[in-house]
Amino acid sequence: MFTKEEVKIYKKLNTPKKIQDFLNSLKVNFEGAGDTCFSPRTVLREKKAHCVEGAVFAAAALRFHGHEPFILDMESTKKDFDHVVAMFKINGCWGCLSKTNHAVLRYREPVYRTVRELVMSHFHEYFMDNGKKTLRRFSMPVNLKRFDKFNWMTSDEEVWYIPEYLVEVKHFDILTGVQVRRLRKADEIEIKAGKLVEEKDPLKRRRFWG
Repeated sequence: MFTKEEVKIYKKLNTPKKIQDFLNSLKVNFEGAGDTCFSPRTVLREKKAHCVEGAVFAAAALRFHGHEPFILDMESTKKDFDHVVAMFKINGCWGCLSKTNHAVLRYREPVYRTVRELVMSHFHEYFMDNGKKTLRRFSMPVNLKRFDKFNWMTSDEEVWYIPEYLVEVKHFDILTGVQVRRLRKADEIEIKAGKLVEEKDPLKRRRFWG
């Protein structure tokens, strides 16, 4: 069950735009004390999140207002990190909500006719510091209702079973081998822009979740 304070917060987050603004207001969870996978309840208590935690929280907020609690995994090469977003659909078109410290891989308006179309909107900005583009696969939206028996929205425990499931679920390739070999690196100015962050990482990692 949601607490009265949680209900008060969720009631205010009655549009995807407001949920995204709330995600942006949270501090970035740099996992300084070790890896975490906060539940939505813990996100509200700690007032911070990384991309998986933010996506799961956003899915809970969407569900509170009648949407299906969908999240989606975008899978990169082994040298880079995946990115997880919450998905929503309005008038037949997909949009997504995202918690990230970076200038890109952020909110997407609900204007995409297919899941793949939305995923591909991230492709050109999904690159490493050397400019290599790394987005390779994506899952279909995963409905978090499948984890209701674990009380994933209100648990005080961490919800590692969600990212563990995302690792195992079927992913779809977005490129052929020939296309991968022909990829051009991002321009220097794009690389420079890609290093723009909202908060400095105290652990000084190149990138982490989100």
